[in-house]
Amino acid sequence: MEEATRNGATLELLAPLSGWVLPLAEVPDPVFAQGLAGDGVAIDPTSETLLAPCDGEVQLAGGNRHALTLRTAAGDLLLHVGIDTVRMDGRGFTLRVAQGERVRAGQPLLDFDLAAVARGAASAITPVLLGGEGAAAIRERASGRVVQAGEVLMRVALAQPGAVAAGAQAVSLAGAAAPLAEQRRYRVEFDHGLHARPAAQLAAALKGLEVEARVRSNGREASARSTVGLMALGVAAGDVVAISVAGHDASAAWAALDSLLQPVADGDELAGATAPAPKSAAPTPAAGSCLTGVIASRGLAEGVAVVLAQRGPAAAAARRSAQSPVAEQARLSEAIAKVNDHLAAMAGRQDRAAQDVIGAHRALLADDELRSQAAQSIAAGSSAAVAWSSALAAAGEALAALRDARMAERRADLQDIERQVLRALAGERLDEVAMLPGHAIVIAHELLPSQLLALDAAKLAGVCMAAGGASSHVAILAAGRGLPMIVGVGETLLGIANGTPLLLDAEAGELVVAPPPAQRERHAGRRARRAARQATDRDAASQPAVTTDGHRIRVWCNLGKQAEAAPAVAAGAEGCGLLRTEFLFLDRRQAPTVAEQLAEYQGIADALAGRPLTIRTLDAGGDKPIAYLPQAHEDNPALGLRGLRTSLARPDLLAAQLEAIVAVRPAGQCRVLLPMVTDLADVRAVRIALEPIARAAGQAVPALGVMIETPAAALLAGQLCREVEFLSIGSNDLSQYTLAMDRQHPQLAARLNGLHPAVLRLVARVAEAARASGRELGLCGGLASDPLAVPLLVGLGLDELSVAPAMIPAIKGQVRRLSRVACEALAAEALELVDAPAVRAHVRAWLGEE
Repeated sequence: MEEATRNGATLELLAPLSGWVLPLAEVPDPVFAQGLAGDGVAIDPTSETLLAPCDGEVQLAGGNRHALTLRTAAGDLLLHVGIDTVRMDGRGFTLRVAQGERVRAGQPLLDFDLAAVARGAASAITPVLLGGEGAAAIRERASGRVVQAGEVLMRVALAQPGAVAAGAQAVSLAGAAAPLAEQRRYRVEFDHGLHARPAAQLAAALKGLEVEARVRSNGREASARSTVGLMALGVAAGDVVAISVAGHDASAAWAALDSLLQPVADGDELAGATAPAPKSAAPTPAAGSCLTGVIASRGLAEGVAVVLAQRGPAAAAARRSAQSPVAEQARLSEAIAKVNDHLAAMAGRQDRAAQDVIGAHRALLADDELRSQAAQSIAAGSSAAVAWSSALAAAGEALAALRDARMAERRADLQDIERQVLRALAGERLDEVAMLPGHAIVIAHELLPSQLLALDAAKLAGVCMAAGGASSHVAILAAGRGLPMIVGVGETLLGIANGTPLLLDAEAGELVVAPPPAQRERHAGRRARRAARQATDRDAASQPAVTTDGHRIRVWCNLGKQAEAAPAVAAGAEGCGLLRTEFLFLDRRQAPTVAEQLAEYQGIADALAGRPLTIRTLDAGGDKPIAYLPQAHEDNPALGLRGLRTSLARPDLLAAQLEAIVAVRPAGQCRVLLPMVTDLADVRAVRIALEPIARAAGQAVPALGVMIETPAAALLAGQLCREVEFLSIGSNDLSQYTLAMDRQHPQLAARLNGLHPAVLRLVARVAEAARASGRELGLCGGLASDPLAVPLLVGLGLDELSVAPAMIPAIKGQVRRLSRVACEALAAEALELVDAPAVRAHVRAWLGEE
């Protein structure tokens, strides 16, 4: 076959799918119906493999796999499977080609699940469009009939070689006469980046203006007037792009661009080079003002602000032109090896938490899939830096699609190894230690693990981040070092000037800017008392937690993997109140076997040395999807098929997990905890499944408990007590569902507080039901690890607190300083207050804290 099938000056475009052909005007989306994305036709498909309509070069249109562009002799050819498929986040689509790959007419490009598209998208109708600069005119097109994949769909007129050259010359001359191009940078804040609709908006905004506008991102460039070209750049949400504009209407063009995109400072790097930077300059907080955030690592600190500039690493490496593919691949391999050696050397000087994080980063560096994707980009002509950044960006998008906070926070690890490899490519030193003034409190948009490890630990007093998550690796590193840290403070944080005096209270999630002398003095007293109390608590960590009036509170631990069990016991854990079993099911192609699960559970039970082990059944689905558990798209995953509902929908997985739990020795050490319970019938269904498994093993049925995570479960607590042996309150979800605030919402994170009176009233109701039924009641959410909440939980009548292992000594010590009778009076007062800040202030005053 020739480069293209031609009839004189005509190129035949073949149908990429079988189905009914319809004109663009009938497509149920104005972007396509009005021709804003290009000219062509659409197909309502009956087949599920997208074929190349002609020869061309693949340009992937974003990271969601539902659309791609072919660069052809007739111009850019956009193939967009379905309408609004961008919201499917790539689920149901499998690419069979790579960026820059040359393909032949009829070659498979991608496979898709037609049923999944029909469920998850607005329509399965697939536009086939010509667009971009110099796109050919369509002479003939099929319409109003059925076509089979591979039939002629359209015939387009190709420009004569002489005409192309003349056109190119005219553009060049026009550009020479126009004013010099100005370049500015913008952050793309459309939810899914520059997909069809926002790309069309951008192109339409420049319509009628006498300008030449170009957009550069991810090592590629396109005309800002070309919807297809913009999509092919693969710009994701949050990416920074460079736009150059020249022409007599440049002012109007800049105004139009400012209305659609977020201008950013020149120091921000383009997409693929760095983590997201602040949106814009923030106002300076007033002296004495208090900023609030989410506690990532508890502690108190006083110091001066050190603002870390958010510049991209190794900009020279990102801009460097590609040499031969062989040379670029050698450069990338050498840079990865250099970073790996640096991390290996660093690990030997770090604590256990840092060694675990470094090990995770080394595993990412060795990931065959990441290296393979980068190699494909290099083979297609990309530089080592661009190829590595593209591979990491694609992996990051896949994690973001999971809509699980813990997985999304792992994107920072990808950004970290991207940054380190780019630095190695640019020839920068990897072992430099960032110098700090004494008592430095570092201010950053988001700090990566390697950046924290590169700070002078002897002079670092604390960290505050505008973004970030409380379970990120950088938070784990901070906790391991006893370094106070709050995250999610917001962009106002970035208005603090270098050298500003600060008080960091990571017990309350607060940062005070330029505090007055009296407040600094009170803070110093709190730090001294806290240090003395910590020493006392550590010395008594192995002793029971008994109130001054003789009531014992069991302090257990929350675990997420086997390696955490022994350190928790050493810290004083009296048992495990929550084992999150998701670690066994994630990052796999098939479910773990009974034997695999038993090995993990038994290892944890052995480490607990006979102490109780509470195993929560798989809490997946909805916001924590698993690859081998396909589910339809859910508009609101937090209210969808998750927790116990998912397990009951897959009884084979539930039976295997229960069988493994029953097999743990010694018999009776394990308890079974059911997540996201709202109906008694679901609990009864599990007991019906559990009883024959226990009989077959010759064992007694393990104690069965439910998590109280919704208002429904709290209100039904009395009835649930008749079905189970114990209850465990999950305060994080209970707060989310009671207050109608998304746990992942960056603007609401600091307001989502389990000390809200509405949440506490539900806890009180559950405690009353448990007491009346003689059932054990624990709390395993984040509230249990908050020393300020402990008096309230003791006063409300909880028997057990299951906490983060690092907090066990402090929580035990807090219990020993309390009278349960006094706590009951305090709790009654708190239930009558108006909001969480009022409750927190009341408890602090009661404890004598300022």
